[in-house]
Amino acid sequence: MATLVIVALFAPCLLGLSVTPMVRAWARRRGFVDQPGGHKQHEKAVALGGGIAIVLSVYVPLLAGTLAAVVFARTAAPQWLPELMQTHLEGIAARMPRLLVILAGGLVLHLLGLIDDIRPLGASPKLALQLAVAIAVALGADVRLLEVLPAPLSLGLTVLWIVLITNAFNFLDNMDGLSAGVAAIAAAIFAASALLAGQVFVPVMALVLAGALLGYLPYNFAPASTYMGDAGSMVIGYLLAVLTVLTTFYNPDQGLQPFGVLVPLVVLAVPLYDVFSVCWHRWRAGSSLFRGDRRHFSHRLVQRGMSVRTAVLTIYLATTTTAMSALLLPHANWPIAMIVFAQCLCVVLIIALLEHAKP
Repeated sequence: MATLVIVALFAPCLLGLSVTPMVRAWARRRGFVDQPGGHKQHEKAVALGGGIAIVLSVYVPLLAGTLAAVVFARTAAPQWLPELMQTHLEGIAARMPRLLVILAGGLVLHLLGLIDDIRPLGASPKLALQLAVAIAVALGADVRLLEVLPAPLSLGLTVLWIVLITNAFNFLDNMDGLSAGVAAIAAAIFAASALLAGQVFVPVMALVLAGALLGYLPYNFAPASTYMGDAGSMVIGYLLAVLTVLTTFYNPDQGLQPFGVLVPLVVLAVPLYDVFSVCWHRWRAGSSLFRGDRRHFSHRLVQRGMSVRTAVLTIYLATTTTAMSALLLPHANWPIAMIVFAQCLCVVLIIALLEHAKP
């Protein structure tokens, strides 16, 4: 298991470290840059295309690994392959059609993001395509939340969740290193949760995503030399949403308690707070909910005197605090679960107090 975790995490990380500067150089040559001005904080043009590097760093290892599993499942597996992988080769190979549907949905969002990064689209076409992708993945890859519910209700909740988390990380991509770092933390926690539930395919996917983001992050942390744009932020939000649906959080046969289904809400409490709080502020101001501005809580932390790095690190720590305690939920009785929820609420309230304190 340790070998699998190391390979799944570090292979995409090394790929991200190698690919990102090449994509950055290409973007600069082609003039594919984010210009300063408006609500943006950077003072000079910054290369876009980080989303391309992230997608390559995620897709190449996943496709290569799954394709290898298909080949090895039909032939003799090499001796150097970890025993755990040899045991699950057929299962991984059988999941290739589902993986292809999931990755196809991410690719559609990636292309949509690239178009939007080049020539901004309105909110309506982006939301319409996000809904179409969520429905297609829910039906085509059998990605469903709460399958004990009637099928139409389960489908509706799944689509709503995928679109919500996709946009949550798109909204969170408002400061150097913020969306990528928070997503890496969340992906690592979901990987740990899936491993504890005895899964293999899902935690590998989560670790690959976390590794790719860690490889990209050195180029995106303040002061960023490249931005992921919508081509990256929508894809990582989408993949995280799908991973949360595929992870087993509740299974009585494995001793996993019902509180486990709330793990994604606790892990993603900070991004969800951002998306709802910024929508609230925009609604009160009479602005479009989808038009970029400096009403995000990260901006308000900076306005209260924090540096960009300090604000981002504060949000990292807040996310890590809620996320780590969420690992207890699938194994918790109700008093422990209440403590986890109370801790999560306290962390969110601390952020709210910090961002609304007078400078």
